[in-house]
Amino acid sequence: MAALVPTDSFIPSPTLSAVHLGPLTIHFYALCILAGIILAIWLTSRRWQQRGGQPGQVLDICLWAVPAGIIGGRIYHVITDPELYFLPGRNPWNAFAIWDGGLGIWGAVAFGCLGAWIGCRRLGVSFVAFLDAVSPGVLFAQALGRWGNWFNNELYGDPTTLPWKLQIHRMDPATAAAATDPSGAPIVLGYFQPTFLYESLWCLLVGLVIMAVDSRTRLGAGSVFALYVAGYSAGRFAFELMRSDYANLILGLRVNTWVAGLLVLAGAAAFAVLCRRERSTANPSPHRTAGLAGAKGSGTG
Repeated sequence: MAALVPTDSFIPSPTLSAVHLGPLTIHFYALCILAGIILAIWLTSRRWQQRGGQPGQVLDICLWAVPAGIIGGRIYHVITDPELYFLPGRNPWNAFAIWDGGLGIWGAVAFGCLGAWIGCRRLGVSFVAFLDAVSPGVLFAQALGRWGNWFNNELYGDPTTLPWKLQIHRMDPATAAAATDPSGAPIVLGYFQPTFLYESLWCLLVGLVIMAVDSRTRLGAGSVFALYVAGYSAGRFAFELMRSDYANLILGLRVNTWVAGLLVLAGAAAFAVLCRRERSTANPSPHRTAGLAGAKGSGTG
């Protein structure tokens, strides 16, 4: 589809996606991801202590969850878009080039949950309480991470003439900068729907709503995480329908559209079941603790 020429205002995109400091290349996409992780850990620590957790525990858990989440996010991306790396003429080693973009959120959440479960088991604290505590922070991290897509000139929708249209450049992966024409001016591919911005704002909104609802109604154990899954996926379903960048299709819809739709239903159903339970707490219930103590005593007597 031909790009439309702007007639008024637009959102400019960066012409540089990284800076080079000697032999070191710092990618802005990675900095956005890092900023999101730091924000999520800080906020989760505060929410964790409100649930009876101890200072420092969230960082200990995240030492397992964050690397696992990054690995899972990359695996999901590579599995759902294998032709980007494994067709003739492609470089398979680029599957490891995470700094160029490409993290599937659902792979990141799934593997991040696995890492968090390991961390919680090692500390003897509630995994469900951690999921409830971390959910808003994950949303804010996603909101920040989407700005990495802005630096990479990616994640946009159809051509548009809206005042907030997004300018997209032709980026050169070798230089991490916009390609230029003979006059030296950056090459502009067109002006498109800023779906990265829509998703960033949606994540921010859902995160704030979850925090407000959780503080006022004290949602049941596990229901905060379920609300995150349903709320984020609802927005993602809409944004996937708007996107025009390349993606594999199933029955005419993008793979992530199907996944988002299924997760909206699953998250909503889980929330309906869990919302009336007791609020999650960082430490196991006294009944469970007593049971474990009794089991240990009978095993050594």
